[in-house]
Amino acid sequence: MKDKIDIQSLEDKRNVTINKVGVKNVKYPIIVDDRENKTQNTVADLDIYVELPHQHRGTHMSRFLEVLNHFHKDNFIQRLPEFLAEIKKDLNSDSAYVNIRFPYFMKKTAPVSKTSSLLSYDCSFKASSNDEFKMQLGVKVPITTLCPCSKEISENGAHSQRSEVNVVLGYDKFIWLEEVIELVESCASCEIYSLLKRVDEKYVTEKAFDNPRFVEDIVREVTVKLQKDMRVNWFKVQSENFESIHNHNAYACVEHDKR
Repeated sequence: MKDKIDIQSLEDKRNVTINKVGVKNVKYPIIVDDRENKTQNTVADLDIYVELPHQHRGTHMSRFLEVLNHFHKDNFIQRLPEFLAEIKKDLNSDSAYVNIRFPYFMKKTAPVSKTSSLLSYDCSFKASSNDEFKMQLGVKVPITTLCPCSKEISENGAHSQRSEVNVVLGYDKFIWLEEVIELVESCASCEIYSLLKRVDEKYVTEKAFDNPRFVEDIVREVTVKLQKDMRVNWFKVQSENFESIHNHNAYACVEHDKR
């Protein structure tokens, strides 16, 4: 039988270090922290990479999944430092990275009827491990905004739209996903619910009318609150209005490093 050669481990003489090499869009079940229920099971899309030194031709793709299989049954986010440390060890690399995207569900109670339902939020974690371990969390929060200008110039009504606020932040101490979601919703003209009865529809319509917000107002209000949170060391806030009377969207962004 012919001896098998480990092709990936062959020497490469082009003298080019690859910053990130690995696997993308790996669907895998994971467990994350849940403020109300302690943990929540969800399905994530993962990108996992290592740095490849210039002298190695390739990496061993199967090892990423082998390591992942050791960790996904536990609270995955809490064990990311261990996960990336094992990735570095098994792949013989000085740097490892993981991006995690997943739907996260929160129970929402309608404001008047008190009807309960679940609302999905697109959440993410990004972690890296080289000389030190770093992690960021991200949340996309759907909200309602009502145009202040439209309200000012109209005798009857004002146009509103669904909007999306994307917050990514670095932090020094633990922060619940729910805290970031609630912070953003508190800055909106009105928050969004999955299930509303007629009495609730009246409430959310009138609440939005009483709280007009430009896209600029949203990012500024979120920024002011994040600046006061001593756990947050860096953040980026983006807000986008899916305009109801225009064929384009409105956008605003603030990025701030508190370190």
